[in-house]
Amino acid sequence: MLRNEGLAGALDRTRARLASAIEPATTRRIVRDDDILNADLDEQFVPSFAKPGPDEAITLNWLMTAPNPGSGGHTTIFRIIRYLEANGYHNRVYFYDARLGSIDQYVHALRDYYGFHGPVERFDGSLADAHGVFATSWPTAYASCATPSSGKRFYFVQDYEPDFYAVSTDRILAENTYRMGFHAITAGRWLAEKLGNDFAMNADAFEFGCDTTKYSNRHGPRNGIAFYARPGTPRRGYELGLLALRSFAAKHPEIDIHLYGEDVGPLPFRAINHGLVRPEQLNEIYNKCFAGLSLSLTNVSLVPLEMLAAGCIPVLNDAYHNRMVIESPYVHYAAATPQALARSLSEIVDMPDFYTYARAASESQDRLDWESAGAVVDQAIRRVLNAGP
Repeated sequence: MLRNEGLAGALDRTRARLASAIEPATTRRIVRDDDILNADLDEQFVPSFAKPGPDEAITLNWLMTAPNPGSGGHTTIFRIIRYLEANGYHNRVYFYDARLGSIDQYVHALRDYYGFHGPVERFDGSLADAHGVFATSWPTAYASCATPSSGKRFYFVQDYEPDFYAVSTDRILAENTYRMGFHAITAGRWLAEKLGNDFAMNADAFEFGCDTTKYSNRHGPRNGIAFYARPGTPRRGYELGLLALRSFAAKHPEIDIHLYGEDVGPLPFRAINHGLVRPEQLNEIYNKCFAGLSLSLTNVSLVPLEMLAAGCIPVLNDAYHNRMVIESPYVHYAAATPQALARSLSEIVDMPDFYTYARAASESQDRLDWESAGAVVDQAIRRVLNAGP
């Protein structure tokens, strides 16, 4: 924690764990109980908002959890915010977390890592008036619903968050946020389809981009496999991935196995544990690897597209939500069993024309960019605001 998040980040995590141990269970959530109680789905508050004038800059409030460097969800949010700023928007950020202490370290992360230089405040129950208010996770949706501030309510949805939990109160609370009448803007078409079908939400979807200025194929020799290892994020299938890699390593002891994402403990096979890395370091890892294992048990991550750009062929668990968002012919899908995933990795390592294949996979990403995603979000916001209440 000290290396990845600094002293302040380690202290905040320690404080949260201590609070979790000594506080009553009803106060452990990152969402405040009062915000849940004020969000009455049967008597929903409908905020006022004004259409932007022809030459008026659109002002948005963004409610989000406080980020640490390396957060994929925050990276996507700020890619979109930077696009909107370049197109005349004014953006404000409000941090929301019932357990949050000082926000100083997180403001520094926004400035240094995410490149945001606009207003940043801690959410204290109210927001400055704006044309639109964006919730970015289920706890922030309650805050957005509970505050009386003006602004059309939007929901920036990057995953189906009820699936983060077993059958529980938190699962129900997360699911209820899709019934708050917000307009959803989703990462990929699968989420837009699911929210529309299951909750009758109005939703626009943007396609994932890929930053090919950071991820590229360097055409050098390779002798590795990469694994996006996130033991603290169950939806990334860490345990399933380790079983697949154990099976693969038994057949290919000569191949290096690179793990990145989080620091992990001792493993039953030879591996290089990189922990949390910056994109520049990650591109170096990918360029040492024939293939990468990236498991997504809910909405797919950005990892497979970044692997492709570096000529590292991704292996994903075969699932409708993955195939719908990433349709590349260079992505290898396998059944979600250790044996099938290991076989798919082996097929790539044994591919006789691998380097030609890797070059074509990398070139297929040249047309992907985040400008297109930003343009879709921009158009959706303008259309919804101009339609009026």
